[in-house]
Amino acid sequence: MTDLVQPATRPANPRFSSGPCAKIPTFTLDKLNDAALGRSHRAAIGKQKLKAAIETTREILGIPADYKIGIVPASDTGAVEMAMWSMLGARGVTMLAWESFGSGWVTDVAKQLKLDATVMTADYGQLPDLASVDFATDVVFTWNGTTSGVRVPNGDWIADDREGITICDATSAAFAMDLSWDKLDVTTFSWQKVLGGEAAHGMIVLSPRAVERLESYTPAWPLPKIFRMTKGGKLIDGIFVGETINTPSMLAVEDYLVALDWAKSEGGLAGLIARADANAKVIHDFCDAHDWIANLADDPATRSNTSVCLKFTDDRIKDGAVFAKAVAKRLEAEGVALDIGAYRDAPAGLRIWCGGTVETSDIEALMPWLDWAFNAEIAAQ
Repeated sequence: MTDLVQPATRPANPRFSSGPCAKIPTFTLDKLNDAALGRSHRAAIGKQKLKAAIETTREILGIPADYKIGIVPASDTGAVEMAMWSMLGARGVTMLAWESFGSGWVTDVAKQLKLDATVMTADYGQLPDLASVDFATDVVFTWNGTTSGVRVPNGDWIADDREGITICDATSAAFAMDLSWDKLDVTTFSWQKVLGGEAAHGMIVLSPRAVERLESYTPAWPLPKIFRMTKGGKLIDGIFVGETINTPSMLAVEDYLVALDWAKSEGGLAGLIARADANAKVIHDFCDAHDWIANLADDPATRSNTSVCLKFTDDRIKDGAVFAKAVAKRLEAEGVALDIGAYRDAPAGLRIWCGGTVETSDIEALMPWLDWAFNAEIAAQ
């Protein structure tokens, strides 16, 4: 180890967590000075800011004008649960799972809603057989597996003439990937992922088909207040113009608005995708150049450009989990990479966030440190 020389350059921002993610590069606390603190979210100023958050989201993501967008409680989790509890049960349901969050939705549907779902799974690093999905059923899936680094390559596999609705957890895909809105009936995400917003708030996007489901179907189970999107068989339109179900944090709202403005300054969705792609490419190129590390995703076409998951492949490693944790701990101790250990339910390895709020120069600076930490741990075994 005494022969190992540490790299000369450190990442300016060592925050590579997959959620909450790095703040926008230009973030300073004084950017929140215009927050409507101490004001009711039902006051004119509160409604104006909430509506601005909704409509700017629509503008950047290119969400169709006839789709409804709502701000809901409990982050992406709350939005997904709201959709499943409110809409599933009208017809058969197919659950797709290839990482921990997709598996969590399977558990909720099977054990909590007690629906006899068709479950299609794949190991970490792979996708289920998308060509065999039955779109006569409702289909629930994640666009990007945050804990596996595996994403669907596009929306072509989703039937145009589907009879069921699609419910898509897009929390680590929105603002970094080109979502096929015509194929998605319910789409959910949180503020804390690609735009580096604050936690606790989620977004739900409904197609006209999803609205029709809500207004024509009443689930057999009781719905908590925070899941209710209809009243008297009609959509509660206020939810989708900024009249939130419960009280939002106006400080978090302001933070999201600041992030949205930054996103527009970076070229909108195209600019954010380009930033994430450039970040992920640095890691993919590093893996190609080193035979001791590889992308967890087997197929390059399914590799995430946000939650890039890696596995160590060197035969000298005696205990993969211990080794990966030691590498992550060593990098954190040096202050060059924070929170990059693999998710607790995922295979041993690393997970490096590459969303648009991360600077490519920081990813580039991290790679020599990853090489250093790997060799230091090999020598320490």
